Amino acid sequence: MVHEGKRKNNKVRARDLGIPFEGNTGALNAITDVKGVEVGHSTIVSGHGKLEVGRGPVRTGVTAVFPRGKRSVDPCFAGYFSLNGNGELTGTAWIEESGFLVGPVMITNTHSVGTVRDAVIAWQIDHRMKYGSWSLPVVAETYDGYLNDIDGFHVKRQHVFEALDQSKSGKVEEGNVGGGTGMICYEFKGGIGTASRKLQHDRFTVGVLAQCNHGLRYQLQVAGVPVGREIPGDTIWSTETGSIIVIVATDAPLLPHQLKRVARRVTMGLARTGSISMNGSGDIFLAFSTANRGTKKSKIQNIRMLPNDKMNHIFEATVQATEEAIINALIAAETMTGINDHEVAGLPHSRLIQAMGKYNRVNEMPGRTQSLLKST
Repeated sequence: MVHEGKRKNNKVRARDLGIPFEGNTGALNAITDVKGVEVGHSTIVSGHGKLEVGRGPVRTGVTAVFPRGKRSVDPCFAGYFSLNGNGELTGTAWIEESGFLVGPVMITNTHSVGTVRDAVIAWQIDHRMKYGSWSLPVVAETYDGYLNDIDGFHVKRQHVFEALDQSKSGKVEEGNVGGGTGMICYEFKGGIGTASRKLQHDRFTVGVLAQCNHGLRYQLQVAGVPVGREIPGDTIWSTETGSIIVIVATDAPLLPHQLKRVARRVTMGLARTGSISMNGSGDIFLAFSTANRGTKKSKIQNIRMLPNDKMNHIFEATVQATEEAIINALIAAETMTGINDHEVAGLPHSRLIQAMGKYNRVNEMPGRTQSLLKST
């Protein structure tokens, strides 16, 4: 839900523009193509003009990802990887130690991590969804202080509850939504993006959700084309100060050490879009598997595991879906004005297509894109 303001529902995605990605998507081309995964957002938009700390303007929110849906407390095997650690993902010490992800993964702004963490525990208690006698929620963040009154602590318990309660399967909203509301990607408006890959030979699915707040304009590449250099506009940063959080879901039966390997492959999808993961960036990735239910029962378990030499298709799918999720975030995000009238432009679709055409990638695109190119 959008609070104190309305946001246009931009249904255009990267493939709608004909951008040539590799691989076969799931039905929704979203992380929710992995059966059981549910996603929810709470978006907070209010105020205009000069920054007044504690009052706004506000451009922020929170996103929730449930591995097995909000009615399940069954843990998942998981693994994480930090490419550059100028960021936060709470709960990772226990994931590293135990190999389990328990409960939802939350994504918000940098200064709201504590509020979100505490609110998740409160929600679990209220809904009797706490696993055992304690909880170590997993909460990730990226910085939205260029557009948002980040020191005003506008994410409250009710917003966290809203994201959790409204989590659902099906289509996932992208762009200026949830934790991605105030985010900037390659100095264009960024936010939430998602994508998936269906592995035809073994019927497994890999889904990715990214909160994109990283990179400099000149670095941006789309399908191998350096479009950031071709699209003029004002720069925002002299050096990168953003981050990216990527969540990978799969129904392939993988163990924690294998999921850490999957999380590492996110780096290659990120690199395809031009990132070099600068010093100021918090680039942290988490992967989980929805296979192997009931693994924390007290008796000895029979665990299924995909052999390591059969994981190459999983790696490839992760790289491909990560790349597309990031570009989907850029395509869906819309121009936003925030604190002190800071404006961040959405990636202009027509200019993107022009840049693709200059490098002859437009020849690989369908007729709709050819028409868009001719109209610019």
